[in-house]
Order: sequence, then C-alpha cells, then structure tokens
Amino acid sequence: MTYPDRITISGSASRSPEAIRAVQEGLGRSESEGQRRMPALHGGSTDGLEVAPNLWAGIGLVRGGAGTALVGSRAEVAERITEYHRLGIEAFVLSGHPHVEEAYWSGEGVLPRLAKAGLWSRPGAGAVGAAATAAASTAAASTAAGVPDAPELRIPFAGGA
Repeated sequence: MTYPDRITISGSASRSPEAIRAVQEGLGRSESEGQRRMPALHGGSTDGLEVAPNLWAGIGLVRGGAGTALVGSRAEVAERITEYHRLGIEAFVLSGHPHVEEAYWSGEGVLPRLAKAGLWSRPGAGAVGAAATAAASTAAASTAAGVPDAPELRIPFAGGA
C-alpha cells in the first residue's frame, strides 16, 4: 500500500538510495536504543514500509528518532488509535509533515472520531487548553520560519494523563 498524498518529508520522496544509505550510516552511530532498532522495521529500503496495518516505517529512513507514522484515511487512523488505546496506550504525540496541514487534518478528521468514541475531549480554556494553543502556535510559527522539527502537540485520551 502506498500513501503518496499523505507523505511529504522535505523532498524525501526524491531521495536516492545513496542518500538514504548516507542518512542511515549517520543514524547507525546513535547510542539510542530506539534508533538502533529502526532498521529492523525499514531495513534501509523503501520496499515494504507498511509494517502493520496503517503503520508506516518510512520516516525512519530520512530523519532521526525512533518513529513510525500512522497513515491512511482519517477513519483508518482513528481506528488504529482506538486499537492502541485498547492495548493500554494512554496518549499520543500527533504530528506530521507539513506541520500545519497535518494539524488541521488530524483536528478536523481524526479527533472528532475519537471524541465520538469517547476517547478524546476538547481541552477547556484552562491550563491544558492554553498549553495546547501555545504549542500549536509555536508549531505554526516554526513551520512558517522553515524550522524542520516544530514541537508536537501531545493529546491525552479522555480521562488519561
């Protein structure tokens, strides 16, 4: 399965195998256990990057950090988050590339589905709401300034931490 309309990583779609190998060599020197395990998911190749339903390991090819991405339609992403919740995961960091567009995509299409399932509720105007607003504003400003790794917005499940 491919997701060409959902994935944009600073031109990484045109990265050559040589460029990916160079990035992977650099990342291979990391002392991070999570980073060390990423090649087991993607194998340094652009083939077979969907490692589970709607779980894409390609982001680890071109940027550091132990990470995978939920990909697919808004309904599919909400379904996968619901499955992870059933397994005991209480919070997610929702981010994407490009940052602002993905924030809208998640906020308009994924969060309402999670709310309908009783797994998420809109933060009030209190400290959580203010922090979320500040984080979103910082992400938008960082993206506009060309900063590649803007802060993510942490979304706990309803009743979670």
